[in-house]
Amino acid sequence: MKKVPFIIVLLFLSAGLFAQETIIPIETNDNLMLLQTSREGLLNTVYFGKPLEGTEEYRNVAASYNFRDANGGIYNATYTTSGTWNLVEPALEVIQSDGNTSLELKYVSHKQEATSDNAILTSILLEDAQYNFQVVLYYKAWTKENVIEQWTEIKHTQKEAVVMKKFASANLYFTNKEYYLTSFGNEWAKEMQRNEEKLTRGIKSIDTKLGTRAYLLQSPNFILACDGKAAENTGTVVIGQLAWSSNFRYDFEVVANGNLRFLAGINPFASEYTLQPGETFKTPSLIYVVSHKGTGEASRNLHSWARDYRVLDGNGERLTLLNNWEATYFDFDENKLTALFKDAKELGVDLFLLDDGWFANKYPRNGDNAGLGDWQENKKKLPNGIGYLVEEATKEGVKFGIWIEPEMVNPKSELYENHPEWVIRQPERPEKYFRNQLVLDLANPEVQDFVFGIVDKLLDNNPELAFIKWDCNSVIYNAHSAYLETQKVPQTHIYIEYTKGLYSVMQRVRAKFPKIPIMMCSGGGGRGDYELFKYFTEFWPSDDTDPLERIYMQWNYSYFFPAIVTDCHVTDWGKQPLKYRVDVASMGKLGFDIVAGELNEKDKQFAQDAVKNYNSFKDLVWHGDMYRLVNPYENDIAALMYVNNDKSRAIVFNYLVNNRYMSTATTRPVVFAGLDANKKYRLKELNVYPGRRSWIDTEKVYSGDFLMKVGMNPNVSLRNTSVLIEATEVL
Repeated sequence: MKKVPFIIVLLFLSAGLFAQETIIPIETNDNLMLLQTSREGLLNTVYFGKPLEGTEEYRNVAASYNFRDANGGIYNATYTTSGTWNLVEPALEVIQSDGNTSLELKYVSHKQEATSDNAILTSILLEDAQYNFQVVLYYKAWTKENVIEQWTEIKHTQKEAVVMKKFASANLYFTNKEYYLTSFGNEWAKEMQRNEEKLTRGIKSIDTKLGTRAYLLQSPNFILACDGKAAENTGTVVIGQLAWSSNFRYDFEVVANGNLRFLAGINPFASEYTLQPGETFKTPSLIYVVSHKGTGEASRNLHSWARDYRVLDGNGERLTLLNNWEATYFDFDENKLTALFKDAKELGVDLFLLDDGWFANKYPRNGDNAGLGDWQENKKKLPNGIGYLVEEATKEGVKFGIWIEPEMVNPKSELYENHPEWVIRQPERPEKYFRNQLVLDLANPEVQDFVFGIVDKLLDNNPELAFIKWDCNSVIYNAHSAYLETQKVPQTHIYIEYTKGLYSVMQRVRAKFPKIPIMMCSGGGGRGDYELFKYFTEFWPSDDTDPLERIYMQWNYSYFFPAIVTDCHVTDWGKQPLKYRVDVASMGKLGFDIVAGELNEKDKQFAQDAVKNYNSFKDLVWHGDMYRLVNPYENDIAALMYVNNDKSRAIVFNYLVNNRYMSTATTRPVVFAGLDANKKYRLKELNVYPGRRSWIDTEKVYSGDFLMKVGMNPNVSLRNTSVLIEATEVL
């Protein structure tokens, strides 16, 4: 297959040359998207699939498909508009400055160039010349990873403003046989609940309208299988998400000819955008990976891309920690906290994290109904301030981190009393609270300064502060911005301007403090997208830390995120033994939320040894290739594996997920993956509980070929509910 040359190619075509039918390939190693102009100058998608042998075949593709309905309507427009010939769901819908509701975009030019991060960036200029309206479609294709980032820039040069009613980031078109969509519904403590369904004629829409904590009810992550149900190692799949931290909408439309249109972008709900002359509106990116070998390959490629190109410090290190939340909740003082520092040191973790409840004086933060917004140390709880705690933690040999929720305010706070105009609320309606709080208006530059100032002051006053947990617990009720009103900006801009304000704050934080790890938390998994991962090192998947439930959640998150960003804590949730809880939490970034000082001797010894073991294999989990081996939705056990780059070492996690007496968990081996068939490996069980002996013969040697064809039975059972196996190359 011929690749796009690594030089800038710029094509300008006049209307008289449209008959040449310009072809634009969007290529990665294993996938090809072909865009082609019609004789009328309209840009259409004519192919999305495996690479073709040669570019001379590109021109023959369009003739092989029927893209029109019986009445001549076109389904495969690359960016579908409304008000003219189109009869399907539009990607872009506008009201022109003269009130006309039509828009027709025609191809003007395109260019393709190699970027500095091993990708090809394609930009395509479309224009409605009658209305001086321009759209630029962007496709950034990472060749090796088969990842595409797609967004749109919209502008016009009319004399008055244009109202955009809908403005999608991407408009994809597929010509496969049948389509299955896996989406993930959310609730608090029930995140990533998978739902797989066959797409049939009509539109399937998935969206969220919450503004902040936007994913509380619906995840933006999706799996689209294009040739039957999604499978781990076979079939064409598209895995992705809209990288946007607020309201999104997906439209999956199976049209009359059986093909699929997919539109993704900001949710147009209550978000009509008034675009001024000369202003450029950039949509968020749809990020997706394509694999013709199933979800396993797709996930590994997306993980690799994320670590290399998107997640802050994606190839770096992370800090293990002990959090005080479930040990103390709001009830603590300096003495309680310093005692927990000793627990962190004995446990062997890197950091102690002080959670909610450390601030506010007029309205002390002794519960979730007061103090939020007043970010000064509570003098009764912490008479010597945060600096003292940092010093005491350092003396114990651990780092110190802290919790903040800077976007929110309690009505019972000095901030609310002093700045009610900073709060998102309808002025003529009763206030509606979520977790006894309201959302600050980040569309307002003064509020942005305030939120940045919280982080700035903490880190300036405490330069040894090593970690921040950034929470966001409330959705937006009664959406109204006093600031936008004073600026005479339509209230329909509020969700967009809030999100842009959040990004502006995070850009300032990272410009001044580029290295401090920051956890993205949102009452659990209410946030977690690849736009915020430019600024955050990790995220909190769920407040549900029951290890059995976490197996399913972490399994589903693994389709989209590398383990290095997934914070997994050991708590007292669930009925499983400590070993099971630690083993499950070791599949991501390990943390503890327990009263470590109250562990019995065996549990304490196990936890200390498990932290040491984790430190020995964490690089495998954080940076290795992940293989899902045994699906817990279909079997009595779950098994998942990480392999390092040179295939010299691997770690396999095995868990019992069916506690019925007649479980078949021990009846068959787990077949490994990702090893070198020609290498020899020794196996060793890790995290063996004190007093128990492992059944694995550490002197025995297995070929990679054997382990990937026959496998190894981990002997998971009701008495042995979790087993970690390390495979190491024999040299």
